[in-house]
Amino acid sequence: MRSEQSLSLKQARRLALAAQGFHGRATERVQAPKAAQIRSALQRLAVVQIDSVNALVRSHYLPLFSRLGVYPQVLLEREAWGPKRSLFECWGHEASLMPLERYPLMVWRMQRARAGTGIYKQLAAFGREQQPLIKQVLQQVHERGALGAGSLASGGKGTGGWWGWSAEKHALEWLFAAGEVTVAQRKGFERLYDLPQRVLPKAVLEQPVPDEAESQRQLLLIAAHALGVATEADLRDYFRLDAVDGKARLAELLEEGALQQMSVEGWPQAAYAPAQISIPRKVQRGALLSPFDSLIWARPRTERLFDFRYRLEIYTPQHKRVHGYYVLPFLHNEQLMARVDLRAERAAGILAVHALHAEVHGLDEEALRALQQNLLAMCEWLGLQRVQINCQSDLARRLQMLNVEC
Repeated sequence: MRSEQSLSLKQARRLALAAQGFHGRATERVQAPKAAQIRSALQRLAVVQIDSVNALVRSHYLPLFSRLGVYPQVLLEREAWGPKRSLFECWGHEASLMPLERYPLMVWRMQRARAGTGIYKQLAAFGREQQPLIKQVLQQVHERGALGAGSLASGGKGTGGWWGWSAEKHALEWLFAAGEVTVAQRKGFERLYDLPQRVLPKAVLEQPVPDEAESQRQLLLIAAHALGVATEADLRDYFRLDAVDGKARLAELLEEGALQQMSVEGWPQAAYAPAQISIPRKVQRGALLSPFDSLIWARPRTERLFDFRYRLEIYTPQHKRVHGYYVLPFLHNEQLMARVDLRAERAAGILAVHALHAEVHGLDEEALRALQQNLLAMCEWLGLQRVQINCQSDLARRLQMLNVEC
């Protein structure tokens, strides 16, 4: 029996950062990343969360920018919704984009959704009670092709203020969760739904579908490679597996030798990693991170790895916010060193820094210049003309002195 390996916290951070693609110096690239680099980064992450907030840019665009620097957003759009797409939308980690070849691994979740499990209680109840309407909506998709909810809506709203959705939108969302329809494209941010056989490649749909247990094992293993080192809860969270399934599959992977158990300095829970790991000597990178980036979306893990307590304040009343509305953590030299409240004010051509907060270790001149470079790169990437600093802290004044014009 192999003895358990112990990792220092610094080693665990380096494993996690390398697994998530934070290596190299993205903001210093001479040439824009090509489609192959985009696909490689997406494969490494395995799942990218989609969110509707557009204070800066839709969140699914940001993870690639954080890792690759300035890239044409159209490249991601082609991979997600183009005629030769390599991604599909599903309920992976919340609403997500995932590589197409992983589609068979999500079929068990679609089957559970059809049976009313593993989805929101209201949507499950709608599926049980509104099958005639659901069938009518599915028939409309059959006959008319890719449809948005707006082209079907009868004007009725969801009862009880349930997201304000029309009954037809609920029907489409149930069909999407159940795998009866998929997202063909987006019009603005609105999903347009069509039949999987008209959207996804035949070769993908004809792949053998593993049973539930094998699908979950593969998803846990993918999560382990994407996270580098993780607790059982971290692994489950990556694809939102429930505790019963996750613990059973983890035990099986340990028995097979596909994963190994280890301990991490300061972590009260056991940690797990792929059977073969290589710890980088150093991860030298600066990056601004989406609130929904897979490096930090599990907040307890973020605290364990970086001693960084992070909470979204989007829905917090303004007078109660501590750090701001849309706050991006700033990663530099293996630490989360600052929080930057950013807004893209497109009409004025401005990337606005509304607040800037350093962590307890502060930002030295090297870190401050790395932050400047990341802000300038983001300004360029978003097609804005300049960075405008709207806060008056000492740190903001130091940053202003560096001249952050695009």
